[in-house]
Amino acid sequence: MAAATTTTITNNEPRSTDIKSSALELIGNTPLIALDRIWPGPGRILAKCEFLNPGGSIKDRSAYSMIKYAKQEGKLAEGAPIIEVTSGNQGCGIALVAALMNHPCTLTMSAGNSPQRAEMMRGFGANCELVPQVEGKPGNVTLRDVEKALERAEGIIAQTPNIFYVEQFSNPNNCRAHEETTGPEIYRQTGGRIDAFIATLGTAGSFVGISRYLKRQNPNIRCVIVEPEGAEVIAGKEVTKPLHLLQGSGYGKVPELFDYNVMDEAMSVTDEEALKYKNLLGVKEGLYVGFTSGANIASAVKLLESGKLGPDPWIVTLLNDSGLKYSELHK
Repeated sequence: MAAATTTTITNNEPRSTDIKSSALELIGNTPLIALDRIWPGPGRILAKCEFLNPGGSIKDRSAYSMIKYAKQEGKLAEGAPIIEVTSGNQGCGIALVAALMNHPCTLTMSAGNSPQRAEMMRGFGANCELVPQVEGKPGNVTLRDVEKALERAEGIIAQTPNIFYVEQFSNPNNCRAHEETTGPEIYRQTGGRIDAFIATLGTAGSFVGISRYLKRQNPNIRCVIVEPEGAEVIAGKEVTKPLHLLQGSGYGKVPELFDYNVMDEAMSVTDEEALKYKNLLGVKEGLYVGFTSGANIASAVKLLESGKLGPDPWIVTLLNDSGLKYSELHK
């Protein structure tokens, strides 16, 4: 992060400046906001505004971490191509970072994911290949659809020398991003007053990284995962609803990066609950965000209503991405 510099103006008065050298310096250090209009108390819901990252989502953090450390570890040569399979947000983050670090980039994504994400990736100069769906429908992407996007990526990898495959679902530098940045930011911003952290899962990078950091500071912080109802594999249930609204989450498979040691509880959320709180975030809090953000807030409200956390608990969660990344199919 570039430090403030001092410049001299014509009257010889020194003045400090705060100028970022690139959009990479806009990643992270997002605000933490109290959602007191949705939940006036007792207790508080505090939400990390990850949609304010330059690529519009929390995935900017992991994209930067995975590419930065790949370069440091000698896995990514200067100017070498990058490829990844994505549901959209990670692809947008990778496209952003690749552009700024001068790497050509290809992303493969199911055509069922929102077209706004493909548009953003292409806006950063990436090649985004949309793979036809085999099971889902627009706005509802299943594990089989993701596997088809993976097959396409593997075909490109086999034909492209020196290409770096990010592998977000198994890359430990995904979790590292949140253990090094998001978790410490949350702990600092709350002054260490956290009773619970709750979040949906995609790769599990944000949940695991944040929870590991928070548990080291205070093992009593309750870390809770949120799964779409009917796709609760971490809770050990059979998948009965592979089609749901939470794009990039709940694929019906335990993520390789997931760590049961940092999870205290698993909760589920319905499409209707996620949509309700997505809309409430807009009309009550002035925050236009995506479906997983709505799911996070719905689950935080249910956790507060349960009374499990005592009389006046503080729950921290994530507003993962901007609502501008979604088609208006589910209003």
